[in-house]
Amino acid sequence: MNRYAAIDIGSNAIRLLIVGLIPNRSKQYRKISLIRVPIRLGQDVFIYNKISKTKAKDLLKTLKSFKLLMFVNKVDKYKICATSAMRESSNSKKIINTIYEKLGLKINVIPGKEEAAIIASVFAKDFNNYNNLLYVDVGGGSTELTIINKGKIVKSKSFKIGTVRILNNLVKTKVWAEYEKWIRNNTKEYKYISTIASGGNANKLLKISGKKIAEPMSIDLIKEIFVELNNHSFDERVIKFNLNIDRADVIIPATEIYLKSMKFSKSNQIIIPRIGLADGIIRKIDTEKDYGDNLTI
Repeated sequence: MNRYAAIDIGSNAIRLLIVGLIPNRSKQYRKISLIRVPIRLGQDVFIYNKISKTKAKDLLKTLKSFKLLMFVNKVDKYKICATSAMRESSNSKKIINTIYEKLGLKINVIPGKEEAAIIASVFAKDFNNYNNLLYVDVGGGSTELTIINKGKIVKSKSFKIGTVRILNNLVKTKVWAEYEKWIRNNTKEYKYISTIASGGNANKLLKISGKKIAEPMSIDLIKEIFVELNNHSFDERVIKFNLNIDRADVIIPATEIYLKSMKFSKSNQIIIPRIGLADGIIRKIDTEKDYGDNLTI
């Protein structure tokens, strides 16, 4: 069984996904391990424009442990993709070079459009019964929007609107206005459109709702959950909704982004298939010969 690993270096957390390709089952994978470490690189970058020495050390230690986990799990190929925080950090190149020198791991900083396309490629053809889709991927530093029509990606754009930015009051009114304008202009031709959401916060919303994976949820239900979340303190949200400490604050701005996206596109339902960037990276390793890197110790 071939084994692949994907590492997603996000603005809020770093994820390692290890899967095994099921023999004789075309493009089907078995999840072996999924680990998430909430480093929050974005807290440094979005305020000070660089990653601090402490966060850089945390990143190095996390990737060192991930490399050992990939080795003991006999991973054949891996890919590391970094998103918004690493894209914007003034010292990201230095950190990337240090990690390569010490660990031999290659980090690929990908543009927002590529980030959106990688994730959308996982499910675009799986939702053919929905002719028109607005895909919303909310991260700590950015939100990627993709318009999908009959299984094909039509347009995509990345906005500097993320949960960590919102918590630190770093999203300007002008950016929100551009976000609204883009959605309205690119969805107005569709009479009916559904929203697809991804990211850790979307997955938590799904769990709170009690709905099944990919079961449509109404905008009214999301509004109810949003009100319920806001009616509780940080500590109460952790206990009542069984949230991790690093999730209990960011889930509120994430839900706000989903609701605004639905409002601007006039979408009445949202679908959460529980996928993310790491899933898309795995798919690309399997389908593109030159995409994955060989693991060496």
